[in-house]
Amino acid sequence: MPRFSVIVPAYHVRSSLHACLESVLSQPFDDLEVIAVCGGDADGCAEIADEAAARDRRVAVLRLPAGRGPGRARNAGLDRAEGDYVLFLDGDTVLAPDALQAVADRLKETGSPDVLLYGHAHVPWTGEPRPDAARRHLAQAGPAPFTLADRPGLLRVPPVVWNRAYRREFLERKGLRFPAGHHGHLPFTYPALMAAGSLATLDRVCVHHRPHRGRVRGDRDFDVFAQYDRLFAYVDSRSALARWRAPLFGRMAEDLAALFSAPGRVPAARRAAFFRLMRAHHRRHLTRGAAAEAPGRVARGLVRLGARRLFRALVAARAARGRAAHRVRGVLRGLRGALLRAHYRIQLLLPLRADHAVFAAPGSPGYSGCPAALEERVRELLPGMRTAWIRGHGQGGPVPADPRVLRPGTAAYWTALARSAYHVGDTAGEAEGLVKRRGQVFVRARHGTPIGHEGLDLQRRPAARGAVDPVSLLRAADSWDHVVTANRHATLVQERAFPAAYGVLEYGSPRTDAYLRATAADVAAVRAALGIAEGHTAVLYAPAVRDYVTPQPRLLDLERVVLSLGPRFTVLALGAADLPDHPRVVDVSAHPSVEELCLASDALVTDYGPLMCDFAVLDRPVVVHAEDWEAYAAARGTYLDVRAFPPGAVARSEDELIDIFTTGHWRGSRSAQLRAAFRDRFCPYDDGHAAERVVRHVFLGQDPSTLPPVVPREERRPAPAPSAAAARDVPVGGRSAGSRDRGGGRLPRATTGPPGPRKGCPARPARAAGCPGTTGAGARGVPCHAALSAATADAARSSRYPSGRGERTTTSRQYSGPTIRSRARSGSAPSGSSPRATASRTTWEATPRWPSRSAVLIASAISGCRAASTSRSGMTWEATGWRSAWAATSRRARTSPYSEPVAGAGRPCAANAVTRSRTRDSLDFQRR
Repeated sequence: MPRFSVIVPAYHVRSSLHACLESVLSQPFDDLEVIAVCGGDADGCAEIADEAAARDRRVAVLRLPAGRGPGRARNAGLDRAEGDYVLFLDGDTVLAPDALQAVADRLKETGSPDVLLYGHAHVPWTGEPRPDAARRHLAQAGPAPFTLADRPGLLRVPPVVWNRAYRREFLERKGLRFPAGHHGHLPFTYPALMAAGSLATLDRVCVHHRPHRGRVRGDRDFDVFAQYDRLFAYVDSRSALARWRAPLFGRMAEDLAALFSAPGRVPAARRAAFFRLMRAHHRRHLTRGAAAEAPGRVARGLVRLGARRLFRALVAARAARGRAAHRVRGVLRGLRGALLRAHYRIQLLLPLRADHAVFAAPGSPGYSGCPAALEERVRELLPGMRTAWIRGHGQGGPVPADPRVLRPGTAAYWTALARSAYHVGDTAGEAEGLVKRRGQVFVRARHGTPIGHEGLDLQRRPAARGAVDPVSLLRAADSWDHVVTANRHATLVQERAFPAAYGVLEYGSPRTDAYLRATAADVAAVRAALGIAEGHTAVLYAPAVRDYVTPQPRLLDLERVVLSLGPRFTVLALGAADLPDHPRVVDVSAHPSVEELCLASDALVTDYGPLMCDFAVLDRPVVVHAEDWEAYAAARGTYLDVRAFPPGAVARSEDELIDIFTTGHWRGSRSAQLRAAFRDRFCPYDDGHAAERVVRHVFLGQDPSTLPPVVPREERRPAPAPSAAAARDVPVGGRSAGSRDRGGGRLPRATTGPPGPRKGCPARPARAAGCPGTTGAGARGVPCHAALSAATADAARSSRYPSGRGERTTTSRQYSGPTIRSRARSGSAPSGSSPRATASRTTWEATPRWPSRSAVLIASAISGCRAASTSRSGMTWEATGWRSAWAATSRRARTSPYSEPVAGAGRPCAANAVTRSRTRDSLDFQRR
């Protein structure tokens, strides 16, 4: 029996039916059935439903005679449904991503109520989804489940059938059915809400509704009167529901007035007849206590009196008043703008103030970025300089007490722009109407190191250029005196994308100065302000903006990611779309300081965001998620292939990203080597004194040869990572000493720390005498092959195997005949094993017990060796490198498109656990 039965009546919706069905079938939650009910009309819907049924066995198609309508189609679907809960969709609606999983979780959390109401959004043809205004009634605060008496405001939720889930047994017990007619949902949704013994809400948009454009012709809206008669007859026949008659009368009055007033809903020739029926229904179902606001009471009185012309005049007067108010506001705005422009022209005639500087960062969320770093250094080096900070619309966060805060569009703002000798900002935009005076100095700092195309280069990218105006762009660039860049790559891009006669100051990125000046106490204070629990690993997720697609796509399922990483991981989402409601996924898009977010994070996950170049200054792990590289490069264009020269591990899918973290390679030795090379190329001048060099050259006029020299990279001391102390104890696979590995085994402490005589490994100089030594990690504590093999034999005594998501078993299994083949040229066998040496490799065969699969895979992951074995059941598995090692035991390997069975590996496992990764070379961990 499936959990959900989704019923879709398919009548004259052939243009949107495919999208509706695909939105259901593509849900990660697959315990469902889809029942498409088609009529005999030759509108093409039946063919579309048949195609979906041929591709997916969960789809069932029912055919009814022509002209039955959506009400009877839904009843036929109810008779066929077998799921615990029934959901209804129309052909012009689609399910939001992960909606079914959210509904299933909420039903389980609230104890399987009779009805669950969730949010929906209207999608106009020219804009983004707009959540319905009644969503405020779906708040999940308070106890759940409840009854309608506890929250009567739920009657104001639109009574459509596709914004709620019904328990099928409840519908059968109450005998609720749909009548025929266009508005047949009214006698179904309201009675179900009143009769339900338990209700619950889900404050999340689960359905998107895009109605058909065009006017509704005919008399089908006259059906609403018969449906309301059925609704009140149902209420009058049950004395227990008498309390709901007054609220229902109010809903009916509002609904009928809206239908009568909506343009095109009622034909002009039938408006008088519609109004007469409105009057009859007001008199017939009038109920004492039906509260309404003053305008509503007047409208109801006019309807009861039959004053159709006065009612239409009242409606027209309301519309005219709204239009007049809008015009008056427009006139006032225009008058104010004209006065401000005149004020600015007058200020341009007054002398400059040489001791005034104005700073702005339109590309930053608050007082942050390069302009903020320069402003702070100006106040430090030039105490007599009076600074002002422009806080744009949407920018928040605190601003230091010394700079004067200006709001755009005020008289003080235009005065500062006209008379300040120095203008400092980033290249994100210029003030409209800004005029550069003789004697003014304009300084612009790049907003990060560019990866995607920008400026004039976007002219060849019509999908991403947006509102790029080459004339305005070049006019703004001609006014710049200095542009601050962080590296040679940024300098070359700047001169190419913004060609002008300005001077380039390749002094480093001023906003990275905070990374080398912050202390451990500063990092702890920022994490406490963000609510990051002590001991948690904070991962900053900052994807690049896809300006060639609207709305922004969801690139990662952050809820799945954070659940897979474990309870001690927190994800800080910066600019991500469609965030899940999870306590360890924190939306920090509105945080005023990106620098603080970087200081608080242990690692950065990004795709093509320029933030990776600044974050590398902290010398903390960076993971690149390049799943849609081809699409991004084709639409936006790129200056740099981050896959070829990455700052750390590269993942081409969500599964690979999870594997990189769960196996510990996000902070492994290879990641550190890639990060060091990346930092040498893109952070050569980021030593904590970039802002000082700019201020001394621009404001103090010092010669470039007299500026503070660049601190060598090996002498720079960035802010300590929050988990620096814990990282010193991280052994194989990225877990702390004594913690359990993926398979549940406990790694011995002898495998941690730098290899040496005290760790059970021959001394480091003994490599020539036969010890393989370390695997290139140096003092990072990666043990040699011999120590790893010994560790796997010890770990076998406590091996455990997972038995489902989040569960572990303690069953210990023994195997015979294991073989661990190492690629080491020479080496000594661990204790308890018999060596079989060949000319090209040494094979160690452990004899006492077969070590746990997870321990062998960890050994293979760190040492780069090739591990193969045959279990007692005859299943052969093989893994090469860290990616394949994880894929061999991961349940995701069964369906991953990036893996294939190993040829000639013996009898294959039924779960396809024997895999070899196609992408291990692309992850840059096997190239050595």
